[in-house]
Amino acid sequence: MLDAPEGYTTEDGRKIGGVVMEMKNITLRFGGVVAIKDISFDIREGEIRAIIGPNGAGKSSMLNVISGFYNPQEGEVWYKGAKRPPMKPYQVARQGIARTFQNIALFDGMSVLDNIMTGRIRQMNAGLFSQALWKGRAEREEVENRGAVEKIIDFLEIQHIRKTPVGRLPYGLKKRVELARALAAEPSILLLDEPMAGMNVEEKEDMSRFVLDVNDEFGTTIVLIEHDMGVVMDLSDRVVVMDYGRKIGDGTPDEVRTNQAVIDAYLGVAHD
Repeated sequence: MLDAPEGYTTEDGRKIGGVVMEMKNITLRFGGVVAIKDISFDIREGEIRAIIGPNGAGKSSMLNVISGFYNPQEGEVWYKGAKRPPMKPYQVARQGIARTFQNIALFDGMSVLDNIMTGRIRQMNAGLFSQALWKGRAEREEVENRGAVEKIIDFLEIQHIRKTPVGRLPYGLKKRVELARALAAEPSILLLDEPMAGMNVEEKEDMSRFVLDVNDEFGTTIVLIEHDMGVVMDLSDRVVVMDYGRKIGDGTPDEVRTNQAVIDAYLGVAHD
């Protein structure tokens, strides 16, 4: 089923499309250190694709390749059927790829609403003069973007903190605000770098629900790095496993959890 070129339907009725992105023989070096060694995998439209592995396995480096922060020395990135040339992160963002960060990257002195508004930069095209006068196109854009942000605030259930400076928020809510800012860009592919890190059980349950809702209601393709294996196995359609910069497993959660190489390197024991 996973090899079907035009996609397939999951057991719970979700539609997974064809391949939207391919990483072909990616190798990334930092001086004499090889962070990623000859890794290939694909990402299908509408799926939740997890990348897992021990600390230092190269997971975040791979996410940085996808998002344009790093350009690999070897290999190719293909997006929507075309080879992608070396790009800067802002150019990748223009292609409809947004991300969150392992270490929260928000503006502490700004309100939740204003932080999320920064995710709408791609939709702000009015000139400087129009913005200064706040007339015509600038006014229309402001109204439209505020409306879009308010919908995201409602979707993520953070209405009660919309005017609160981010620096005053607890960690779990900051993570949710960062997700909101990424969603404000209306991405077709959303990259989540350890979105559950540092959360308690209740916060993880909330974030897991929102990740599933984003995938289901918006049809957003999600690439997820996460250490909590319970979360990975529950959320993911397919999982790539990395160890010391190499790929040691790739398949459905059931296939990965019974892969002996993965058990030996990372899981330790098979998870029932």
